[in-house]
This record gives sequence, structure tokens and C-alpha cells, in this order.
Amino acid sequence: MIPETSITFAAGTLDRAAHLRGDVERLRADPSARALTMWRGRPLIRLSDEGRVEAALWLPTDDPLFSGAGDWTFLGLENRAPRFSVDVSALPPEGDSAPKPVSGAKFIDLRSIMAELPAEDGAAAATAKGLWEWHGAHRFCARCGQPSDVDQAGWRRRCPACGSLHFPRTDPVVIMLVLSGDKVLLGRQSMWEPRVYSLLAGFMEPGETLEAAVRREVAEETGVEVGRVRYLASQPWPFPSSLMFGCAAKALGENLTIDPTELEDALWVSKAEVARTLAGEGERFAPARRGAIARHILEAWVAGALDGWDAV
Repeated sequence: MIPETSITFAAGTLDRAAHLRGDVERLRADPSARALTMWRGRPLIRLSDEGRVEAALWLPTDDPLFSGAGDWTFLGLENRAPRFSVDVSALPPEGDSAPKPVSGAKFIDLRSIMAELPAEDGAAAATAKGLWEWHGAHRFCARCGQPSDVDQAGWRRRCPACGSLHFPRTDPVVIMLVLSGDKVLLGRQSMWEPRVYSLLAGFMEPGETLEAAVRREVAEETGVEVGRVRYLASQPWPFPSSLMFGCAAKALGENLTIDPTELEDALWVSKAEVARTLAGEGERFAPARRGAIARHILEAWVAGALDGWDAV
């Protein structure tokens, strides 16, 4: 219903080439090898002369910026050329700002530019950020508590003390287009920017299906019961390590009982009002940011791409 290639972070075609993860040194020496630099979770982005985002900046693996760098992660192959990511978070900031090690480029928060990056760069940056976030939070063995080492080109950690192996974690999240006729249920969290409302979402729990998680989350947050649920699309979300499962759900009623620990507010909005808001003409609320799967789903719904989703 929603093309996979239209979803931010989901359109990458990089060959992950897992069978090569034990051969990092040889791959790094390949003249065609390039690396995406990350500093405290931010990718290095090439800018136009006017300061606009152009693309991720891929540097040769022997670039002086990487001298003394510690661990490398192997992202995969692009037309047989090795692609890596290197974390240079040890570089000190310049005052209150990120360092600027390369002319015409800067480290930028990925969430703020995700809709501006070319699809391949966005997918690669999301992979790199997800991996480095995981390494930063899992430096010690969960079994014995001793420091662990990066292994398999960044795709696992090995504990030298007890031999345990640990693999990157992905947390599944459901995000729901809850519909009642031509209306959609939107919610707002107090931590969001002013006026922003988005689709309801929540983490899945052990033993749950997608459908069960959708019904539970909607009921917990708004008191609305849900019937039919259908999967729509998914999005890697490396903030820090989620996989968003977009679903459509049919509400069995519209009465709201909001859980204030989960939501600041919730409301039913007509398709016409959502369309106006997406076009920049709304007055009551602001939509989710461009690039987020909530925005993709709402745009598809308004465009009629989801008509008949609940057909048997």
C-alpha cells in the first residue's frame, strides 16, 4: 500500500555482505573504500555553497581524520565498494558547537535533516547511528559485567572474560493510523514541539503480535477499542534503536479517556483538516515532521492510497 522505497531510512540498497565482516583490514585497504564519519551520533554532511544539505560526506578510509580512530563498523558494499562508518566522538567540540574537520561539511543531527538526504545516504546514516548508539550503551557484558570488545566489524560484541556474544538490539514499536470513518485519531506528548500532533505509537511487549500491541496501546492511551488491524509499512528509527511498524486500525468507538501519563491530549481529526494541515494551511495543530513514518502514513491516507485497507 505504501511503497517501501518511499519511506525515509528504508530505501537503501547497500549490500550488507555479512560474510565479509571478518575481513575488515583488507576491505579498508581497498582504494574504493569510503567511510561515513559520525560524531556523537551526528553524521558528517556535505553542504552547498549556500549552506543547504546535499549529501552525506564519504571520505577515503586513509583520510587523516581517521588517524587514531578506534573501532570501525562495516556497513556493506555499494557496487562492490566497501562502505564503513567511523566514530570520532573523541574530537572536542568547538565552543558550544560540533567540530568542523572538513571544509564545506558539518556534523548535523540526523533527525533534523532526514527528509533532505538522498535515500541511500539516509539509510546508511541510520544504520551507522543505530550501531554506534548500541555500542555506546553496551560496553559491558550483560552476563558478567566485564568490559566487552567490538567484534565482527561492529555487528556484535564479545566478552573476553566469559566468552558471551552480544548482538545489536532493535526495539519493535507499533504506530497506528486509527480510523473512524473519515476521521483519524491523533495524540500529543508534552515533550513535543508546540502544536504537534501525530499518530499514536508504543513499544511492543514480549509475546505480543502487531495486532495485539496496536489494540493495547490505543486502549491504554485513549480508551478507544480497536477492531481490525492491518500492517502498512515499516521504518528503521535509530533514535536510538527502534523499528517502527506502521499499521491501520479500525476504531470501534470515538469516546476518549486520555491517560495523562502517556498523552497530553488526543483528538479526532477529519481527512479534510489533515489535508489542509499537511499543505501548511492548518490552524489547530501541526503535523509530524517530514521523513517520519507518521507523516508518510498520513500523506498516503489523504492521497487515497489506503482506500480499502480494511477489505477482507
